[in-house]
Amino acid sequence: MEEKMGNGSTIKRFGFWKWAVASFFFRLTLSYFSENLNFSARPEVTTPLNSLRRLAEGYWLKQLEMSPYSGSMYHGSPLLLPILGPLTVKKIYGQPSQVLCCLVSAVADLLAAFLIRETGHRRVAAHTHHFTSLGILKRIDFLPSGDIAAMVYLWNPFTVVSCIGFNTTPIENLFIILSIYGSSAGLAPLSAFGWVIASHLSLYPLILVIPIILLLGFGLDAPPRKLFVNLHSDESDQAKLLSPYSKCTTNTIFCWRKVTLFFVWAFIWMSYVLTLCSLYMKEHGGLHEMLRRTYGFILTAKDLSPNIGVLWYFFSEVFEFFRDFFLMVFHANILFMVLPLAIRLNHRPCFLAFVYIAISSMLKSYPSVGDAALYLSLLALFVNELAEMQYSFFLFCGYAGVFLLSPVMHNLWIWRGTGNANFYYATSMAYACFQIVLITEALTTMLNYDRKITKLCSVVKNSKPELSQESFGDIKQQ
Repeated sequence: MEEKMGNGSTIKRFGFWKWAVASFFFRLTLSYFSENLNFSARPEVTTPLNSLRRLAEGYWLKQLEMSPYSGSMYHGSPLLLPILGPLTVKKIYGQPSQVLCCLVSAVADLLAAFLIRETGHRRVAAHTHHFTSLGILKRIDFLPSGDIAAMVYLWNPFTVVSCIGFNTTPIENLFIILSIYGSSAGLAPLSAFGWVIASHLSLYPLILVIPIILLLGFGLDAPPRKLFVNLHSDESDQAKLLSPYSKCTTNTIFCWRKVTLFFVWAFIWMSYVLTLCSLYMKEHGGLHEMLRRTYGFILTAKDLSPNIGVLWYFFSEVFEFFRDFFLMVFHANILFMVLPLAIRLNHRPCFLAFVYIAISSMLKSYPSVGDAALYLSLLALFVNELAEMQYSFFLFCGYAGVFLLSPVMHNLWIWRGTGNANFYYATSMAYACFQIVLITEALTTMLNYDRKITKLCSVVKNSKPELSQESFGDIKQQ
């Protein structure tokens, strides 16, 4: 199905909701076999931070009037205990508690996919408007990036495994996506709420404050902003009346009002969250104990159980004298890339958010496949811009190979005793390498795409106005 836009361009659509409902029931079906599949015991799926089994332990400790962080089992937010804790023990019509937890995760995945879809629709509408404003195109055929990204999120094996893996990753991903959607829609309170909750649950989304500010201040992704500086202020009615999302325009002037409103609401939500945590932990050490057992646990990487990250093996081998130094190095790697990327990609805040999430997923202390599911779905939002991305098939085979080999290597090491830790760590290193290639290729392709737009605008402005009648695909081949 194709949807006609106001400027003659078309966007291809397909039935989203029937596939979304099918994915929902597919998850519920698999949840009945979750005990047999035993994904909750896989180190690729669950970590010390997102495991619902550890959350259940913290919930029972709290029921016994003890600190939920006693025994070094639970390291998540105390606010999750009264919400998800009862679900880990409650049964419905005799069904095991895993089914109820999987139901919550499935609903979270469905909501996240809907928000990704709406964000994609806004991006496509803004994309069309930008090209028309620049006088480049009269007819564009866009892929439905919102629908594609939502389908990638719903049917990605990583997402499905995380949903039935008895962990909190689907909920964390939902709030990250909520913050991006709220920013793209210009809803500062909603964006602040998603950002505060996501940062509270897993710390690393704190760096998303930069793309959120850029989204609220300048609007959605656009060609380089310098192309719009000399644009005449009086746009044609044809360029303005594109779609219901026609307000998604490019602003060359930063909107401080929305950004200020975002920080005000972020302060309100953060105060509210910290107050609730303080009240819940009043008899067990207060906020200091909560911060030490959650964020301190993330930053110090004390649990060296195997996972798909690169930190656990390194810190199991490094001398204790150098441990603090290398901890600072690993965490600083994330921070060092924040500012340069923000300067270079300030006109593409959604893509900047994808890059930040992918980098933090690669370098975080306790990664899982649910992190990959999030940034791969966000990558699908840019199918129109990254159509010429290289090594796509190589990356697909690499990701598939790593996650097929990872359980084999783990089994050879832990259960059969015919291997060692190097077997499993080799798959973690390969996974990190594939993530580096993915981020590098995506960045290179996006920057090349911007260069082509800049060159095309220059050609059209100087000597070839007839090029505006051609499609962008034909121009890229010239």
